[in-house]
Amino acid sequence: MFKDRHDAGRQLAEKLAKYRGQDAVVLALPRGGVVVGCEIAQALELPLDIVVVRKVGHPNNPEYAIGAVDDKGTVMLNDAEAESVNQAWLADEIKRQKEEAMRRVKAYRNNREPVAISGKTALVVDDGIATGLTMRLVVRFLRAQNPTRIVVAVPVASAESVGNLRKEADEIITLEPPEEFLGAVGSHYLEFAQVRDAEVIRLLSE
Repeated sequence: MFKDRHDAGRQLAEKLAKYRGQDAVVLALPRGGVVVGCEIAQALELPLDIVVVRKVGHPNNPEYAIGAVDDKGTVMLNDAEAESVNQAWLADEIKRQKEEAMRRVKAYRNNREPVAISGKTALVVDDGIATGLTMRLVVRFLRAQNPTRIVVAVPVASAESVGNLRKEADEIITLEPPEEFLGAVGSHYLEFAQVRDAEVIRLLSE
């Protein structure tokens, strides 16, 4: 159990200590992942950037991901789940989440260029992983940019997501055993308030 995202980030930084001062970049998923990633970047003296991918939630349970989409419109779906929902709704939701991803990139980066990761180790950070669809899309997006290594580092993740990510990432680091996942990322935190845009912008600017 973690006190909050800051606490989780500090603990993750200890497990990533070998990357301190190395040719590596911390890449955080907004919003919650940026709080975790900022703690890691500061502790390891590494640059911090964002990767914006939006979850496509089930119409009856928005927290349950049936897909993910990035700001370029690249989509990854759980095919069985996606086929079970209204296809017109799904197309509209994918479009809506792509637009939100585009809005976040513009707001958070404020015209800053993305940090180059070619030839570097990419430390990909979030506050936790449930289904893993969003993170898998992130890893595929980053792989195309030719990093030497992709390390997914999160405080907590489900066993299913870790199993799927092992096929795509070079290394996966978690603080709590995946087999002890409680069904929701927030269940592993004492404080898990929603992170607002202003906090993400402040952390990135620092």
